[in-house]
Amino acid sequence: MQAESEINRAITAVWKSERPRLIAGLTRMVRDLSLAEELAQDALVSALRAWAATGVPDNPGAWLMQTAKRRAIDMFRHRKMAASKLAEVGHGIKTDAPDVVEALHAAMDDDVGDDLLRLMFTACHPILSAEARVALTLRLLGGLTTEEIARAFLVAEPTIGQRIVRAKKTIAEAGIPFEVPRGAERAARLGSVLGVIYLIFNEGYSATAGDDWTRPELCAEAMRLGRVLARLAPEEPEVHALVALMEIQASRLAARTGRSGEPILLSDQDRSRWDWLLIGRGLAALDQAVALGGGQSPYALQAAIAACHARARKASDTDWSMIAELYDVLLALTPSAVIALNRAVAVSMAQGPAAALPLIDAIKRDGVLKDYHLLYGVRGDILGRLERHDEAAAEFRRAATLTRNGRERAYLLARAEAAEGR
Repeated sequence: MQAESEINRAITAVWKSERPRLIAGLTRMVRDLSLAEELAQDALVSALRAWAATGVPDNPGAWLMQTAKRRAIDMFRHRKMAASKLAEVGHGIKTDAPDVVEALHAAMDDDVGDDLLRLMFTACHPILSAEARVALTLRLLGGLTTEEIARAFLVAEPTIGQRIVRAKKTIAEAGIPFEVPRGAERAARLGSVLGVIYLIFNEGYSATAGDDWTRPELCAEAMRLGRVLARLAPEEPEVHALVALMEIQASRLAARTGRSGEPILLSDQDRSRWDWLLIGRGLAALDQAVALGGGQSPYALQAAIAACHARARKASDTDWSMIAELYDVLLALTPSAVIALNRAVAVSMAQGPAAALPLIDAIKRDGVLKDYHLLYGVRGDILGRLERHDEAAAEFRRAATLTRNGRERAYLLARAEAAEGR
């Protein structure tokens, strides 16, 4: 028999990896997210008892699924709900089927990958708010606890719990089918799925609040979800493009902060600390997106911009003119003040700060980004390069008042003090 500590570690690892598949398969059978979670949890409790005595089985995922299925069948029998649940399950099964066990087992025989895809599209349904989609996705597909999600996003645990409960209730009340949509609806829903994954990644890459500038664990979770989606929907170029973007961006995580957690800008990073394996994987995913005809999609264009940075072994080797051109295409495709600001940064690097300042001033006058701290941080940097140091300091201080991230605030105030010292 394995040592108890080894058993507990093994159960934790198995639960983390198998939980999404388990809930996905159970949801297809019972058509109820909350009940599926309850059944999965019951299976875990059974595993904790059984495996402590027998050790972890050779196929723990199958053991958990079988246990949860038996629990579901017992529950339906005890509640005298077998007929109604069989009707929901469908598959042409008659409600007076003599063998309930056989019928419910048949409902579990579809491909597990399809179940995960259904669960992903359900958790990211546009009927839910963006915050609810993120929380539900991390709970169901990421396996994070409510406490872990709350800590990651610096939100009160009861708030996250309420979002998850309301999301599942909304899905149930709206009668949203547990399926992968087709045609135009699938394209629209895929955008929601990708958007949720990218929101999770971005919160990890540049935390909006708190004392840490990055949260690598969220980036890792987003990349894992992206890779799962790429395996389940290999024909979708935007999926591969998003995976490419995340992996290339994530390759810089170790170099983005100093020893004390302070931010390090891209131009100042030690590129030997970049993860070149991630870069290689990201570039391969970008090639796949292009091969599938998605080279001009928003995620692919952003990935191509990230690739320009990744291919430059020294900051001075960066092809800023190409980056500016890519931003031109991206801005025409998806007009956005944030993209326009990023384009202005590229122009400043390709043509000089004097060429970029009018672009940034136009964005500032527009007012859309009046509360966006990076607008003032970028303008401060441009003014500093133009040796207008007092104005630069004022912009850095304005940016510092707008950010909710402690590390970023300290960095911006240091930039302000340095500008004033000039």
